[in-house]
Amino acid sequence: MLEHGGRLHRAVREHGIPLEQWLDLSTGISPFGWPVPAIPSSAWHRLPEDDDGLVDAARAYYEAPHVVPVAGSQAAIQALPLLRGPSRVGIIAPGYAEHAHAWERAGHRVERHAAETLLAHLERWDVLVLIHPNNPGGDGFDPQDLLRVHAELASRGGWLLVDEAFMDVTPHESLCRYTDRDGLIVLRSVGKFFGLAGARAGFVCAASALLENLQEKLGPWTLSGPTRYVLQQALHDRDWQAQARSRLLSASRQLAALLAGRGLAPTASSGLFQWCRHDDASMLHHALAKRGILTRVFDVPPSLRFGLPPDDAAFERLDAALTEVMR
Repeated sequence: MLEHGGRLHRAVREHGIPLEQWLDLSTGISPFGWPVPAIPSSAWHRLPEDDDGLVDAARAYYEAPHVVPVAGSQAAIQALPLLRGPSRVGIIAPGYAEHAHAWERAGHRVERHAAETLLAHLERWDVLVLIHPNNPGGDGFDPQDLLRVHAELASRGGWLLVDEAFMDVTPHESLCRYTDRDGLIVLRSVGKFFGLAGARAGFVCAASALLENLQEKLGPWTLSGPTRYVLQQALHDRDWQAQARSRLLSASRQLAALLAGRGLAPTASSGLFQWCRHDDASMLHHALAKRGILTRVFDVPPSLRFGLPPDDAAFERLDAALTEVMR
């Protein structure tokens, strides 16, 4: 199992600080989650049904011709490598490590490179995996440039797989609307922007033939009835979505300014996190953890990712802790 953020119970055991006293900044999950309503009893009592309106809601929200609900992006990340024969796969680095892990485990030949290297040598790849915007590296791409990359790969049966788990803050940059093209696959997650990580839900946008193959691999009932009910309401709530985008961008700018003011100028960012390369990242991570603040630490390159504090008190607490540990 690879390392992920959000291991709060482990931090409690390691540092002896009660759970309720932690400020968890270790994930890119929005601290301003969509307000989940009461769930009707029928969602618990009946098997989920594919024609309940969720797919239509997702197609409208993502502006995608075809979508398939999945148990989080992770389910698709693990299943998609099983739909191809042995392939040469280029994957963005640094980036979400589960992509490389899944393709390697399925027997493909995987290379990890910075985006510039991947894009400069398209002839080397049968499958190109990008994260847009990247987590944690913050890389962003012009959609038209990516469509040209896709066209070259698709001309020889290749795939462009784009993980857009952090795209909801800037939806105009998404490739979802173009995914009726063979070989273009986009992954979306509701966990980050909607703050619904516990629902373990996401969507795959791609051409219908590929989605049919993916559904066969995943089997029936990929999402529970209660999850399907909640997602449909959240995807329809356009007023909340607009307010959330504004709030997240404001909080992200505030976090960037705070970090820069304490000698940790962000290397890259998105509307949901700030990423700081620092030679002493591991030391800073542990020093903050001793003060009940959990961050996500990376070894290669040495760096910290900071999720968004939920309120003014949390910003003040982080500022005070950084003032101490950065002396």
